[in-house]
Amino acid sequence: MGGLFGVTAKYDCITDLFFGVDYHSHLGTRRGGLAVYSDKGFERAIHNIENSPFRTKFERDIEDMHGPMGIGCISDTEPQPLIIRSHLGNYAITTVGRINNLEELVEQAFQNGSSHFLEMSGGRVNATELVACLINQKDTMVEGIQHAQDLIDGSMTMLILTKEGMYAARDKMGRTPLVIGKKDGALCVSFESFAYLNLGYRDEHYLGAGEIDFLTPDGYEVLAKPRDKMKICAFLWTYFGYPTSCYEGVNVEQMRYDCGRILAEHDHTDVDFVAGVPDSGTAHAIGYANQSGIPFARPFIKYTPTWPRSFMPQNQSIRNQIAHMKLIPVDTLIRDKKLLFIDDSVVRGTQMRETVEFLYESGAKEVHIRPACPPILFGCKYLNFSRSTSDMDLISRRVIHELEGDEGIRHLDEYCDAKSKRYEKMVDGICQKMKVTSLKFQTLKGMLDSIGIDPEKVCTYCWTGKE
Repeated sequence: MGGLFGVTAKYDCITDLFFGVDYHSHLGTRRGGLAVYSDKGFERAIHNIENSPFRTKFERDIEDMHGPMGIGCISDTEPQPLIIRSHLGNYAITTVGRINNLEELVEQAFQNGSSHFLEMSGGRVNATELVACLINQKDTMVEGIQHAQDLIDGSMTMLILTKEGMYAARDKMGRTPLVIGKKDGALCVSFESFAYLNLGYRDEHYLGAGEIDFLTPDGYEVLAKPRDKMKICAFLWTYFGYPTSCYEGVNVEQMRYDCGRILAEHDHTDVDFVAGVPDSGTAHAIGYANQSGIPFARPFIKYTPTWPRSFMPQNQSIRNQIAHMKLIPVDTLIRDKKLLFIDDSVVRGTQMRETVEFLYESGAKEVHIRPACPPILFGCKYLNFSRSTSDMDLISRRVIHELEGDEGIRHLDEYCDAKSKRYEKMVDGICQKMKVTSLKFQTLKGMLDSIGIDPEKVCTYCWTGKE
């Protein structure tokens, strides 16, 4: 995924920028970047953060980078921010999103006169560079941003820093959040609403879907009003978001408590302890325990001193190994115990199966799994939620294929329906693959009820296949 943060101030903004970007480190692990503007022009620094936290890579840079305005990002994809020179003037740009029709847009750009794109390793084009190219096809920055967003199949939220101020543009369907914070002499804009609180900013304005604002230290102006339709990603609450964040006025931690509570209301399993798979399953488990009256416990303790980050590295098999290495068992809370674990989701099922096997090896009598969302049946088209290259990477789709072969594709609507026989068979198949005592998923309604906003405004594509 990724996160972004920007500041416009009447003083040197580099400290606010540095810490604001750092507070997005849970959203990505590949690269971090900063760009500032001062009377000397633009300065930029980009580092690989796969094996070191953002802070350690940029501590020396911020000693030399200064200016009253800046933008930065944590990126799971391309190097950014980029500094662009165009007929619209010089600017720095950073983005969060996904472009499904990237190759098609690159070819169109060539036909419209673009001479080249810098090629990254693997033969890919930098998506942020393509966004800048699309913006530059129009006569004004606002027209260019809207032009890019209309052409992109996927989603694209961006910050653009000019010498006059900063443009903040939320993607046209509002799949990712963007919020403005304010304090004396400065405004900031952030993906995560908590990222500026300890810097002295307070909530000022939440951008709507497709909204474009222009920020200076004196205030902000809405240049393009929000669009009528919104589809914010439900996984922001279930998994991606940091517990202290709020999206559309709904706090992540509270949503997870409510999600666990709703799970418990429809479940009456006899167990000794309720536990969360650290870290994103913990709050769900607390909500379940509070509702059910079953004691909450931590049979696994996450070892964070040397493994503080959730997503690293990029290789899936190594990530699985690291996920196992992080979790240290507590024998007295596992041996001869009946345990109910809540995880945020089950995607491939690999890590969960290995965790379950380890619990049994550690002496657990029973292991019950309660994912905090429905079975994932479709790979995300909008936010790179999963690194899966095929829907067949999903354990639900593999089970469906084992049950019916290619015929199963024709019945995906039934597999999405928690009341159907096909759904029951799929869940039984997943249960057997993961070798758990029982498996019950949160329902789509239960998850949406725990979010609590209009369901029509929430993207549930990966569970329903419907946009």
